[in-house]
Amino acid sequence: MNHHHDHDHDHHHHHDHNHGGTEMPFEEKIIKLLEHWIRHNEDHAETYQDWANKAKQNQLEAVAALIEDAAAMNLAVNDKFEQAKALLQRKG
Repeated sequence: MNHHHDHDHDHHHHHDHNHGGTEMPFEEKIIKLLEHWIRHNEDHAETYQDWANKAKQNQLEAVAALIEDAAAMNLAVNDKFEQAKALLQRKG
């Protein structure tokens, strides 16, 4: 299933291959991926909070509260990604 979403930040996706060099170790790949997801989630959480503020300004407090919850959930996911990254870095 394909979907499209519009937002005001760029996606910078990493390639899974290396041009002319040795293959990147798996642990390094997954750390880079986790870092990408963390930045991406932070960007989305910021956007969600902006829209929650706009909803409040338009007397939509219940809607704003739900959007703020979504922003917090995004940041909670980042806690898991940070823990995974820390495990990988301790292993190395």
